[in-house]
Amino acid sequence: MKQLSFLLAALFFALTGCKGTSSNENTDPAAHVEWSRNATIYEVNIRQYTPEGTFKAFEAELPRLQKMGVKILWLMPINPLGVKNRKGSLGSYYSVSDFLEVNPEYGNKQDFTNLVKKAHDLGMKVIIDWVANHTSWDNQLITKHPEWYKKDSAGNIKPPVADWTDVAALDYSQPGLHEYMTDAMIYWVKETDIDGFRCDVAGMVPVAFWNSAIPALKKVKPLFMLAEEESPKIHDSGYFDASYSWQLFHIMNGIAQGKKTATAIDSSYASDLKKYPKDAFRMRFTSNHDENSWNGTEFERLGEGARTFAVLSFTFPGIPLIYTGQESALNKRLKFFDKDTITWGNYPLDSFYATLTGLKTKNNLLDAGDKGGTFIKVPTTSDQFVYIFMRKTDKDQMLVLLNLSARDQNFTLKGSGVAGSYGEAFTNTTRTFKDGEKCSLKAWEYQVYTRK
Repeated sequence: MKQLSFLLAALFFALTGCKGTSSNENTDPAAHVEWSRNATIYEVNIRQYTPEGTFKAFEAELPRLQKMGVKILWLMPINPLGVKNRKGSLGSYYSVSDFLEVNPEYGNKQDFTNLVKKAHDLGMKVIIDWVANHTSWDNQLITKHPEWYKKDSAGNIKPPVADWTDVAALDYSQPGLHEYMTDAMIYWVKETDIDGFRCDVAGMVPVAFWNSAIPALKKVKPLFMLAEEESPKIHDSGYFDASYSWQLFHIMNGIAQGKKTATAIDSSYASDLKKYPKDAFRMRFTSNHDENSWNGTEFERLGEGARTFAVLSFTFPGIPLIYTGQESALNKRLKFFDKDTITWGNYPLDSFYATLTGLKTKNNLLDAGDKGGTFIKVPTTSDQFVYIFMRKTDKDQMLVLLNLSARDQNFTLKGSGVAGSYGEAFTNTTRTFKDGEKCSLKAWEYQVYTRK
């Protein structure tokens, strides 16, 4: 019955469209939606966000997040989860049992639609996590379309990775699967007016599928597409707006732990320039659901440098991410398969992140792509420990000073172009720099100046 309902709904939308969503036949599927260029992404873990763990309960948080400057809300998978071979008491967020329904633990489809509308009313956008690579073992597709699944040498359906025993791998050599998955994604855009997708393990799904599905999706409305993938090939078509910047993430961890020096950031950026299209967005982050649960909180990995690296992730070329709880300085690994409600406290880093999101939206200096201010590294006499750079346009200039070490640093700025009078974002103080300026930063200190 669910499949019949879906087909009827698809036919209805094809004939009538959906209220509030206009057709955009001439939209370039490789073009970024303009609202994404100076946006901050906020990853929402509905299960752990509130004691209720529901859409309705989370809806009350929207005004706070809007005030903090969040533009894009990324909701982890909203679909029902499998029971067969489940891990833990509630199962993995990414073991989807029905692509066309809402997880009843979170509420119903109307609750979700109401959440999207409330976010839109507050000027925010909503993208949902989409798991195209695999399903739960009790997803109806296993019985209706076993040919859509990968098999082992004995002909048995297998997981995509040996350790992912709670999910079954989909086989994209099957054309019918392409059509089904594309239609399912379109369904959510038309039914609930969402603004895009974060595509789980996007690199494990053939690029050919994305190159077909994304243009079809963007005919419905302009969308933002985030790929959980770092390979440059994910950007070849230009259909994905953003990809994960794991390389910089691991470099930050290495610097904080004394295994790398600040100069490693230069090699990462040089690699980006060489491998990625100029207008590809790279998502910068100090935490997300995987890193928090499996590899430690930002405080475990980055220690006293957690805020300093957050400043880097916001001011470095790219699009920044805040994960659920970071604004409350959450120093806890959230359980992945069980209920583990966050204790929020008084949001001690709320104003810190609000300052950073404000810098993103103030002007085009921190545009996520090629419209942003030119990145200019400022050499110093202490480049192993401090990282200094400018973002510069014809009208504006930003100077970022970061001490990426646990020791106070005294150093001299080399080169030219720094001179001018600036205001510091976090302290509201002013300072005049000259070329060859002598500077000092305390351990893990950060300063962000915009030229007056």
